[in-house]
Amino acid sequence: MKAVIEEHLALPETIRNLLPKVDFYDVFSTTNHKDDLAVISHSIFNTTPKWVAVLFNIRNRVVRLLGLHYELPDDYHEQFEVGGYVKFFKIFDISENQVVLGADDTHLNFRAVITRTQDLQYNIKVTTLVEYNNTMGKRYMMVVKPFHRIVVKHMVKNAYRPIN
Repeated sequence: MKAVIEEHLALPETIRNLLPKVDFYDVFSTTNHKDDLAVISHSIFNTTPKWVAVLFNIRNRVVRLLGLHYELPDDYHEQFEVGGYVKFFKIFDISENQVVLGADDTHLNFRAVITRTQDLQYNIKVTTLVEYNNTMGKRYMMVVKPFHRIVVKHMVKNAYRPIN
């Protein structure tokens, strides 16, 4: 069994409605019946290997030149609660089986949805949603998309806990 798979699922309406329109989305799934959603969220977003940190540093240098956000916001705090942050993603909603994180910027709006299902395998679904706000957002995603899939797959793997 692979630790992470990319699934080609139709978006449930509850997830699709998190943004006014969805221009891009993908879903990566892993297995974890041991940890709660707070631990899973932190495993995915706070455990980044050096090569991912290097990519984010390059991204931050480039977006600074374009006038996009790259610094932590004034309201930044790491409590796992609505309004808190996991890494640099704001927590928009927490429920028993789902966490919605994301960021809004001038070029695009982004949501990462971590959903726990009752499936035996691949019960953790990490859905990325992107809404382009302008042409810059669309161009940004064209450049980032190939790296996005590699990085997200690797990050989701950090939450993998095999069934024993």
